[in-house]
Amino acid sequence: MTSHFIGDTAALTGRSLRHILRSPDTIITTALMPVAFLLLFVDVLGGAITTGEHSGPYVSYLLPGILLITIASGISYTAYRLFLDLQGGIFQRFQSMPIARASVLWAHVLTSIIANLASIVVVVLVAVLMGFRSGAGPAPWLAVAGILILFTLALTWLAMIAGLTAKSVDGASAFSYPLIFLPFISSAFVPTASMPGPVRAFAQNQPVTSIVNAIRELLSQQPVGSDLWIALAWCLGILVVAYVLAMVAYRRRIS
Repeated sequence: MTSHFIGDTAALTGRSLRHILRSPDTIITTALMPVAFLLLFVDVLGGAITTGEHSGPYVSYLLPGILLITIASGISYTAYRLFLDLQGGIFQRFQSMPIARASVLWAHVLTSIIANLASIVVVVLVAVLMGFRSGAGPAPWLAVAGILILFTLALTWLAMIAGLTAKSVDGASAFSYPLIFLPFISSAFVPTASMPGPVRAFAQNQPVTSIVNAIRELLSQQPVGSDLWIALAWCLGILVVAYVLAMVAYRRRIS
């Protein structure tokens, strides 16, 4: 049964990846907005922004939050592709075949992870050209990659819910807008200590801040405190809840 599921998922993932390879503009478009934010905040606004005790270039302070924006932007395409598959009747055809039902969703999830990692690589390369440097070794970089993959996985299952329940193409992708906006009310661009009381309270207790702080500490070779465990708890919590709700929505949709 497990090998049947893995084989079906691999085949369907290959199908989704071929669609992306035929239109690589998806990855370019996903990376375009984060790169624009990098240029805007580093080259235009960076000189007027203070980052407290952070002594490195502003692009190094900014990059973790930009990577989360990249992921939040990319998952909108996941919901969009899932919605199009539903509207095109491909799900109904799959249900008539002897394939594992969950593999249909997991193929979209794996495609999302691969596509978002490609976009992240593009954004990191642009950041390097703009002066980003990190002396972190392989272990911290692997930890950063693990956090980003887990964050992508959690948001992708949220995208599954949107793709399964949306009534229109715009509705399928619009859910990502609040997720893209969330890093702006966090420690991604400025320290939360500089924010007014109510905003600071929200910023310090929302998931993006702990994730950004954990990635920043790892890349700057600073001691990683409780932010790492809080970030993992947020990602795992969102992942579990989103997965359960997505599977419920999927069963209702195909029943």
